[in-house]
Amino acid sequence: MLRVKNISFAYDTETVINNIDFTLKKGENLSIIGESGCGKSTLLKLIYGLYDLDSGAISWNGNDILGPKFHLVPGIPEMKYLAQDFDLMPYVTVAENVGKFLSNMYPEEKEARITELLEMVEMNNFAHTKAKYLSGGQQQRVALARVLALEPELLLLDEPFSNIDSFRKGALRRNLFAYLKHKGISCIIASHDSVDALSFSDHMLVMRHGTIVTFDESKSVYLKPGSRYTASLFGEVNEIALHLLIPFEDRDKTMLLYAHELYPDEGSDLKVVVKQCYFKGGNYLVKSVRDKKIIFFENPYEIPLNQEIGLTADMDVVLNRL
Repeated sequence: MLRVKNISFAYDTETVINNIDFTLKKGENLSIIGESGCGKSTLLKLIYGLYDLDSGAISWNGNDILGPKFHLVPGIPEMKYLAQDFDLMPYVTVAENVGKFLSNMYPEEKEARITELLEMVEMNNFAHTKAKYLSGGQQQRVALARVLALEPELLLLDEPFSNIDSFRKGALRRNLFAYLKHKGISCIIASHDSVDALSFSDHMLVMRHGTIVTFDESKSVYLKPGSRYTASLFGEVNEIALHLLIPFEDRDKTMLLYAHELYPDEGSDLKVVVKQCYFKGGNYLVKSVRDKKIIFFENPYEIPLNQEIGLTADMDVVLNRL
């Protein structure tokens, strides 16, 4: 189990991590999400032991994780950390990069292990290609295979799919997280992509200005975000006066609703004027205005500009979020 206990850290005098506290059980996946500069990457580096803490403690299975003041080589054998720079050897092949930390005593087993990992990241056709000839997305997939080679107990991933084509990203995510669950490998992923957080993570930690905004099961964070900041990490969000959805409610109360949770209803008191329609493939994201306030909703077809339309939401969604 990973225990992060009230840790704080500053670059010079600027506090980057402030009193972070959470635990992660064996085999669980945790997503860390938040705006750029909120401290996600720094938190991963602290967990891996790349920096010395200013206060607090981090432990894995009861053993303290200490920084460079205590270790000439940072990190612990049970953990692997994949940074955003990949750190591949450019002048050797993909297979040699993946097998870098594998023993040469059993060459057949080593080759089989390399083949297994390259198949998982769909890079087996490039096994004999030098890393310097790969695209950024291909290098990222090779780097991912390499950190898995020795089957760590805890895997730390910093934006692991940021350079990968969208058509390939879905399959890679499914392959990776199914593999981690099968092997019982714990994983912490820092990501801007809400799909990583929602589809594959057991828990989600939302950060802002180096502190924890919320820490809960991923589904709970999405369904009951608690703040506009948290909700905005999953897409367009609206803050709606509750009395426009439920008659006789306090006029000062508001409700956070995602764009897809609002739909047209001419009988509704929530009247908006359509200002723009954005085609998304399966539907349209509609930008509208009410009292100079922007409201987004989704609709299966395009709506004429400047048309007034009423909006409402499913009452089950509204009542569950109260």
